[in-house]
Amino acid sequence: MHELVRSVWDDPGAPHPPRRVWRDWLLVGVFALTVLLEVLLRTDLPWRAVSVGVAVALVPTLLWRRTKPLLMLTIAFVASALAPLFTEGRPLELGALVFFLFLPYSLYRWGSGRQIVLGSAVVAGNLGLAPALGQVNLTDTLGGMGVLSAACMLGVAVRYRVGARTRTLDQVKLLERERLARDLHDTVAHHVSAIAIRAQAGLATAQSRPDAAVEALRLIEAEATGALAEMRAMVRILRGNNQPAELAPSPRIRDLEGLAGRSRTGPEVGVTISGDVDGLHPSVGTAIYRLAQESVTNARRHARHATRIQVDVSADDKSVHLRVSDDGELGSARAPAPPGYGLIGMMERAGLLGGACQAGPNPDRGWTVSAVLPRTVSPA
Repeated sequence: MHELVRSVWDDPGAPHPPRRVWRDWLLVGVFALTVLLEVLLRTDLPWRAVSVGVAVALVPTLLWRRTKPLLMLTIAFVASALAPLFTEGRPLELGALVFFLFLPYSLYRWGSGRQIVLGSAVVAGNLGLAPALGQVNLTDTLGGMGVLSAACMLGVAVRYRVGARTRTLDQVKLLERERLARDLHDTVAHHVSAIAIRAQAGLATAQSRPDAAVEALRLIEAEATGALAEMRAMVRILRGNNQPAELAPSPRIRDLEGLAGRSRTGPEVGVTISGDVDGLHPSVGTAIYRLAQESVTNARRHARHATRIQVDVSADDKSVHLRVSDDGELGSARAPAPPGYGLIGMMERAGLLGGACQAGPNPDRGWTVSAVLPRTVSPA
């Protein structure tokens, strides 16, 4: 129990709470207008001036409910608890004060563990004070506790749902970085190994060369061997375990032709390659293949009644373009929505190489994935 309490107390809270946006100003305007309308329309409202003053003064707490949830909740609930001092012990009876529910929700959604504990104590004290002073009966108190608890639980549910999705997205991006690092390793290791072999061959024939050439060859061998070892160590770290990196050759754009044809149950795949794709940076060629492969897999899985998937690759002097489209029907699984994990991984890979990737429905039918990558990869 002690560890559970400590873990809750030490919870740092949801990261990067958004600051004020237009919706916050809209909420403030709507609730301020609601307060004024209620005051004007309700002829039985007691202590009209105090009710309007307190409510209008507390509405702006909605503007800082994410960045300072504990402070805003404390101000609102303490002010509502002190209001009966100016109304002969009667609590505020404005229905517009329902905006108070945004404050405990925001506290549980964005606040840290200690802020949640302290804020809950403030709310509990407010709820317990009113029946103790005879301002409200026990039934109304229990009803208020139920409504506030529902707001708090909603904040907790949204908080952990968003947190779980964020962790999943981070994992997807990490896996894509690992794949890209492995592909880069395959490419760089090939060239570095060639340097090391040539350096060793130079040493074998260096007896007829000047001593300076022998020393240069030794330096080349040492540097190449060290770079290869560091590259393998980097890939092991990125992979998160001690498994050695896969050294099989990475696929290239020309390998896309292996995707062409018709499968037993799926649509036919056509591949068209134009332009100079032989002079691309190896990691760019591998990335284009991976993006096309993932797009074809997604089309076969989700494109209903599709008859053809077309893969088009074209290269110019500065960049290489990929377009994968199908003629399937747009089902609910492919309706416009936040990008899925596969697409996020594709975007991550393209972005790491200085390019871009996007996907969406066609105007008539089908789905298209397009990507643009530079021909060369600039050093970091």
